[in-house]
Amino acid sequence: MSLIIQNLSKHYADVPVFSAVSLQVAAGEFVAIVGESGVGKSTLLNCMAGLDHWNSGSVLLDGQDLSRLSDTQLAHLRREKTGFVFQAFHVLPHLSVAQNVALPLMLLGRHDDARVQAMLAAVGLEGLGQRLPQQLSGGQLQRVAIARALIHAPKLLLADEPTGNLDPRTAERVMDALIHQMRASGAAMVLVTHSVAAAQRADRVLTLTATGLVNHAATAAAHTDASAAPAPTDSASV
Repeated sequence: MSLIIQNLSKHYADVPVFSAVSLQVAAGEFVAIVGESGVGKSTLLNCMAGLDHWNSGSVLLDGQDLSRLSDTQLAHLRREKTGFVFQAFHVLPHLSVAQNVALPLMLLGRHDDARVQAMLAAVGLEGLGQRLPQQLSGGQLQRVAIARALIHAPKLLLADEPTGNLDPRTAERVMDALIHQMRASGAAMVLVTHSVAAAQRADRVLTLTATGLVNHAATAAAHTDASAAPAPTDSASV
């Protein structure tokens, strides 16, 4: 699974959000995107998943140009190959915690209660599977969203501030789970975050500005994790 973004631009009416964004993410690579609030980080992540439209440029996911796919085809692609951790959780209030986590498997026609329980344990929610979302705290709901994004072992994981509602100790545990799952499955991960601690665990850290992405020096994680994919050397695309 690879993600290739070329000269992507987005605006609302006459108001630009971002422009000239180019990015290549290889299978097994972890990229963090940081930047000021309001610069368009979440919007860019939504474009990567085909959840939002852009005005020019292209997004290729596993060789498929997302702009050429129908809504149905995009839904199938997301269901089978991507996992998305939403900043606003988007859990279903009428389903239990375990049912929310299992939802991607259900949509794929699969049933694996053991994996559901293992994912709940990985994010610190063991024993809470039968509770309803309204019985959980904001931090616990964030962990439900993370477990749901990981449950079907996606090849591309997109995470929008996945540790934003968590205390430092739980945030570290959740990042451990995210990184372990992506490394184990050879997935790529793009993380949007304000957390310095979370960003420093990535193979590459990029800053989103109004005129594109700025590439920083390789992080310590890239040097210490032998499984990390090497960063591209083409200066035209970060």
